[in-house]
Amino acid sequence: MTGILHQLYSNILDTTWIEVVAVIFGILSVWFARKENIWVYPTGIVNVLIYVYLCLTAGLYADMAINAFYFVMSVFGWYNWSRRDEKQHHVPISSLNLLQWTFYMLLIISSFGIIYFVLSHYTNSTVPIFDSFTTSLFLAGMWLMAIKKIENWILWILGDFLVIPLFAMKGLVFTSIQYIVFLVLAVMGYIEWRKRLLAKEIV
Repeated sequence: MTGILHQLYSNILDTTWIEVVAVIFGILSVWFARKENIWVYPTGIVNVLIYVYLCLTAGLYADMAINAFYFVMSVFGWYNWSRRDEKQHHVPISSLNLLQWTFYMLLIISSFGIIYFVLSHYTNSTVPIFDSFTTSLFLAGMWLMAIKKIENWILWILGDFLVIPLFAMKGLVFTSIQYIVFLVLAVMGYIEWRKRLLAKEIV
């Protein structure tokens, strides 16, 4: 136990200022997402651009690619959350039906297969299965958040739980701590969005 704590302390001391900045903006982004606040996207853009660089240097190529995808999706999400209908209402929170759930499960499975093939054949990734699965979850989760589907939080919760040890193993301990915070905020986000969805359905 003492050895683990010593390693944790050493890794925290080795944390770069750029990772600290990324973590701060990442936590802000998830906090704003929980509140259904448009600032989720500008803060998220800062976070993902930094992580493109950090994941590249750590050899987490799928995570690097997904952060580049996050940037594109953040731009789309920013637009989608900002637009209004003819009654000046923003895009509401909604849930997936069975057919949509099936589609996204197939999307995750197919994404996993493609990403795993690329990582295992064309990169020196040390965790291709783990990296491919969490990346597939986050790909679907990011899209579902952009279109305000409450199920995005379920995918974030599962993905956050899985990547905590992954980043710690790669020496990005501060980032691992960030994902612990993300996990807590994702649970809170699901609860808050669920309350808003139920309130809307009652009205």
